[in-house]
Parts: sequence; C-alpha cells; structure tokens
Amino acid sequence: MATKAVEKRQKAEAQKVDPRDEPSAEWGWHGHFPKATRIAGWFSAFVLLVMIYNNHENNTENVWLIGLAAALVILLLIDLKRSRTAWRR
Repeated sequence: MATKAVEKRQKAEAQKVDPRDEPSAEWGWHGHFPKATRIAGWFSAFVLLVMIYNNHENNTENVWLIGLAAALVILLLIDLKRSRTAWRR
C-alpha cells in the first residue's frame, strides 16, 4: 500500500511546472484566453472589412484587407473545429 502512495506522489510531482520553464508558475496561474482570443479575432476581421469603406487611391488596399480578413476567418474556423473535436483525440 505504501508503494501506491509513493507512486501517486511521484506522478503528482512530475506534472508540476518548473519555474525555469514557465516564469509565471512562481506567482500562480499561467494559461491562455481562448474565448477572448476568438472574440478579438472576429472583431479584427470585422474591422478589416469595415476599413474597405475609406478613401483609397486604388483597389490594392481592398485586396489586402479582404485577403487578411479571409485568412483570419479561415484560421478562426479551423480553431473552432479543433476546439469542438479536442475531446476526441
């Protein structure tokens, strides 16, 4: 029975984050903001498309704005698909 307790403790210690690898581990939480990142991404794509209605000399700016917004939307949709199927991996 003592060996199981030792094994559990060793596993728990192995999962800890080393402060040398993650400096924020010393003061607590470290992680990501997936919901805020997605909201900021959709907002950025919307702003890029709204910027089309501006005074432009030619359509080169429009091509870049639409291309960047489309790339951002594609990345957001890929992220959405990955987050929905993450539990299946």
